[in-house]
Amino acid sequence: MEIEKLAIEGAWIGRSSVHLDERGSFREWFKSIDIRSAIGREFEVAQSNISISHHGVLRGIHYSLAATGQGKWVTCVSGSIWDVVVDIRPSSPTFKKWVGVPMSAESGEAIFIAEGLGHGFIALEDNSIVSYMLTSSYSPTDEFEINPLDSELGIEWPEIERLMSKKDSLAPTLAERLAEGKLPGIN
Repeated sequence: MEIEKLAIEGAWIGRSSVHLDERGSFREWFKSIDIRSAIGREFEVAQSNISISHHGVLRGIHYSLAATGQGKWVTCVSGSIWDVVVDIRPSSPTFKKWVGVPMSAESGEAIFIAEGLGHGFIALEDNSIVSYMLTSSYSPTDEFEINPLDSELGIEWPEIERLMSKKDSLAPTLAERLAEGKLPGIN
């Protein structure tokens, strides 16, 4: 597995070979020794999730304020998505910056998202399946969202018809979360 830093500290992209034959495909999408070597620490999995999305479903921007934080290792196992990592850490030199990465089942890519970063994606095909491994379990009192269409962030989502949950479409802006003291690193 090849792992390289993205433009936001704490965000990495991993690339694995996809082996195709008459039976289908195979890839190693998570290898702890490679991840530890690249990011300089263990990635301990506390929970794994799978989402299945229709074309145009936009999920995010989500993050956790759990005491231990919540790192994520994310990949697309069917269909395709445009994945976004947002720096929502007010003390970071890349605060308010975002990075978008196209991912598909065929690309062999996965993204590491460190604790304190926001995450979202939009499905580019029907039945886009995304698998996430998390370093902390879901905790309703610690989970938050920022409106993915927040003009201050200026995320350049693909120009397709979007479908969002009520929770995401009504989510506060980054400025509102900052004023509430509900961003990583704010006590």
